Amino acid sequence: MSNHHEATVQISETKASNMALWKKILIGMLLGALTGSFLGEQAVMLEPIGIFFLNLIKMLIVPLVFCSLVVGVSSIKDGNKMGRLGLKSFVLYLLTTAVAITVGLLLAGVLQPGKGMDMAAAVTAPVMSEPQTLIQSLLNLIPQNPVAALAEGNILQIILFALALGIALSQSGEKGRAAITALESLAEAMYKLTAMVMRLAPVGVFGLIAWVAGKYGFEVLLSLGSVIIAVYIGCLIQVLLVYTGIIGLLARSNPIVYLKAIINPAMVAFSTASSSGTLPVTIRHAQEDLGVSKSVCGFVLPLGATINMDGTALYQGVTALFIAQAFGVSLDMVDYFTIITTATLASIGTAGVPGAGLIMLSLVLTSVGLPMEGLAIIAGVDRILDMARTSVNVCGDMMVSMIVAKSEGELEAPSAGTVI
Repeated sequence: MSNHHEATVQISETKASNMALWKKILIGMLLGALTGSFLGEQAVMLEPIGIFFLNLIKMLIVPLVFCSLVVGVSSIKDGNKMGRLGLKSFVLYLLTTAVAITVGLLLAGVLQPGKGMDMAAAVTAPVMSEPQTLIQSLLNLIPQNPVAALAEGNILQIILFALALGIALSQSGEKGRAAITALESLAEAMYKLTAMVMRLAPVGVFGLIAWVAGKYGFEVLLSLGSVIIAVYIGCLIQVLLVYTGIIGLLARSNPIVYLKAIINPAMVAFSTASSSGTLPVTIRHAQEDLGVSKSVCGFVLPLGATINMDGTALYQGVTALFIAQAFGVSLDMVDYFTIITTATLASIGTAGVPGAGLIMLSLVLTSVGLPMEGLAIIAGVDRILDMARTSVNVCGDMMVSMIVAKSEGELEAPSAGTVI
């Protein structure tokens, strides 16, 4: 009898350990909401648990972004066709990412999902300084001292320096190989460390949500429905209007062919929430349904799975403005420009990392001084948002492969009889 009981306990423990992280986070959020509602103002005693988790995330930001960006950029070899493919893909991915986050900001501005939440008292009011002009902001992108930028956590300066260093290392040949190898090892270690920190996410979210629910009640949590709606509407706009419009203008192709071709990859991406996991399906349908050559598919699509984060950028726009509205923080045009620039450039170095959406959101919030407490509110529904944004990422990869293939004269007639 005791052996049977021990076996039952072991099976239960195995099932619990195999539970997906997003499910654990969702459970942590629900338990936190119930606990906070029950404890009321006394739930403030659980806030340090959440702060501990937030500090761990902040610890990751600088080394993770720097190493990932340098390694990602240095891996693009600059030579003849590879250089052309890389440049075209890189520019298109960055441009569509910038458009995506702009769509997200516009939607959040129109729908105003965080309006009326009045959470300004939740954080200490920041010391306001004189707003910078756009020219000053552009000049400040260049770090006078890269080491100081790393130490101070100046995200935009770190991103620009990492991009420049990655390009220089890629052009340094064998002499730069040792530095690239060292940074690749450090980047791999940061990915592992990120995975370790994300295991604590359910507990951290529990502490922060318990405090939020105890102070503000369920009204705060119910407002997330409008965030989900805004993100999903934005994803549809990005695919049905932006991508099909680009295909019609640049590839001079029928957008209906593209929309039929993305069905299977989009569904796989939606169910797995993984661009890398969807890559074999993406390559197959790009070749068979869109007529993209194997050489273009082999370069553009893996690159897109690494650096293209259109859906995630759109999500950043909606959630960042939602948090600003919820905490009563006013943003000016320079702040919007900073959000667009940060999310666009940071997208290069965050793909393939567990919890990439939350890590990337923390970058955006930090860049414009928005409260990090907003992360806890978003974390509970992150999986629901992740499915939609990953589908957009994959659809964007296929669109860019089609445009690049057309420009290289390698867009052929789709294979007949392909099952969609």
